[in-house]
Amino acid sequence: MPQEHRLILKYADQPGYTPDIDCYLRHDGYEMLRKVFALHPKDLPDGKKMSPQEQVRDEVMKSGLRGRGGAGFSCGLKWSFVDRKSGKPIYLICNADESEPGTFKDRPIIHKDPHQLIEGMILSCWANDVKLAYIYIRGEFAQGAKILNRALEEAREKNFLGKSILRSGYDLDLWVHRGAGAYICGEETGLIESLEGKRAYPRIKPPYFPAVLGL
Repeated sequence: MPQEHRLILKYADQPGYTPDIDCYLRHDGYEMLRKVFALHPKDLPDGKKMSPQEQVRDEVMKSGLRGRGGAGFSCGLKWSFVDRKSGKPIYLICNADESEPGTFKDRPIIHKDPHQLIEGMILSCWANDVKLAYIYIRGEFAQGAKILNRALEEAREKNFLGKSILRSGYDLDLWVHRGAGAYICGEETGLIESLEGKRAYPRIKPPYFPAVLGL
């Protein structure tokens, strides 16, 4: 008989599992964050060094990790599009709008294991030199926004967010932004327009690929 092998919701439905940070920590939460912060530059055969951030980006590329949207786009490939040479700030946005009818891929994570989402975002931000990130959540998800904001406060209290996370010297702010209930905000460029305070109207691609010309 086929069996379900859970990864993202591995613990979520276990008896007694709660969305608070203490429960998450008891299940090895934020251990991966501690692990990557402890990485050192890696010597390469050509005499150059690979930074800890480059090591994480390389690992994600090799893993074949893909997005959970309909396109299943390569996460590592998307990260490789980010402009790291212009000197402009890089932002990360989590698309939790989930406005498609009958779609429930985001809500269970937000409601049952919000710190897993937050830790994943912190890791992604650190690997891509991001200092400011947003979770754009559907306006109707009032309870989800409440759960996330409470989880973010818990993370700040434990120094997993804010100034010099875990005394690493790395700063990150992460905020929840509630949408206005427009279906089109589920499309990535429409979402960015909305987050900027404009009408949620999709941008023309190219040139407006979010990893190149985004927020």
